[in-house]
Amino acid sequence: MTRRWAIAAAPAVLAACSGPLSTLDPGGDVARDIARLWWGMLAGAVLITALVLVLLALGFGRPRAALHRHWIYGLGLWFSMAVLVGVLGAGLWVGERNVPRDDGAVRVRAHAVQWGWRFTHDGADGQPVTDTRRLHIPAGQPVDILITSQDVIHSFWVPRLGGKLDAIPGRENRLRVQAARAGRFDGLCAEFCGAGHAAMRFEVIAHEDWPPAAPEPTQDSP
Repeated sequence: MTRRWAIAAAPAVLAACSGPLSTLDPGGDVARDIARLWWGMLAGAVLITALVLVLLALGFGRPRAALHRHWIYGLGLWFSMAVLVGVLGAGLWVGERNVPRDDGAVRVRAHAVQWGWRFTHDGADGQPVTDTRRLHIPAGQPVDILITSQDVIHSFWVPRLGGKLDAIPGRENRLRVQAARAGRFDGLCAEFCGAGHAAMRFEVIAHEDWPPAAPEPTQDSP
């Protein structure tokens, strides 16, 4: 019976690992590092949870002799410490690896306003091109997105390309993303910002040729 339930639940579990807004279906190096960190954190949580459940199970039944050095120091302290230090070290490594740097990466702008976005990139003629529905970036190279807000706090997030970062009024935040190949990726505002929050969805288009040879028509600002 247990095996049947496991087989039946497998499609639902695997389906949650993919999709246009899945962080576990990375479309570039930055998102891949984040996904690997997530899996590492999950593995660490499973190991510590298993230890706690074993200790809980041993608490039932007849009293038995326990080796303090083995259970308290070996497993309770050093095992847990090794798992937590490993997860912390991995998080610091991923964060340092993907922090924006002044290394010549292409820069584009994302300006949030209730309830929409205004994206700007340099066109083929060097002039700024603005769009309210699509953010254009080059494929195969790191991109720094300069994120600002006009009114309240929003949050820029393209799950398959990188982490998320708040858009704060009066401040410019910089987020690094990367698309491994040309394609389209879904993005959204991940911070509740009012009645129109659900409408703050957008699309990121990664281009092989940059700047785009024939940019799409400029949209009106929201």
